[in-house]
Amino acid sequence: MARRGSYAKGIARREEILETALDVVAQRGYEGTSLKHIAEGVGVSPATLLHYFDTKEDLFTAIVRKRDERDRLQADMTGDREQLRAGFLRVIAHNAQVPGLVELFSRLSVDAVQPRHPAHHYFLERNRVLREQLAAALAPDATSAPASGSNDTAQQDGEDVARLIQAAADGLQLQWMLDPSVDMTALMRRLFDALAPHPAAPPSPARRIDE
Repeated sequence: MARRGSYAKGIARREEILETALDVVAQRGYEGTSLKHIAEGVGVSPATLLHYFDTKEDLFTAIVRKRDERDRLQADMTGDREQLRAGFLRVIAHNAQVPGLVELFSRLSVDAVQPRHPAHHYFLERNRVLREQLAAALAPDATSAPASGSNDTAQQDGEDVARLIQAAADGLQLQWMLDPSVDMTALMRRLFDALAPHPAAPPSPARRIDE
């Protein structure tokens, strides 16, 4: 029983560290955040942080995971095209309010190209899941494609669109960090319209000439 209670307390402490770390990084950015800053925010020593996270890279990877958990709760991107589109744009708009976390995400995603980096597998899985969500919601209706290979074509179209949207979102974040006047939300909305436009409204019924 004591071990179970100790384990639960350890999980709660880890969550407390991550919640505080999110706020510290959001304010100070990647370069301006050290283990000491996070430890001071939690009220512990840097050595205590390393009891829960082996390295600074492990801690920063866990921070990005926690950020993504928050985003998923705040913006439900499951469901149909319009629901996903609205949720995706809400996340983009929120990112503009937390430049430190955007900087951390961008820096960590570059570092994670190294297979041995703690965030490598997380980013691979994160990107795969996001592309699957986008592809499922944005794929063209297979019934409108040619009969031969229509399902395969629709699926490939959805996957291609998903990659384009994901690449654009990541690239816009870099442009925005260089030039904060870049309106990421407006530009992503235009891209959604171009790649996956809203269904056309049905034509209005023709009016009689004698009306």
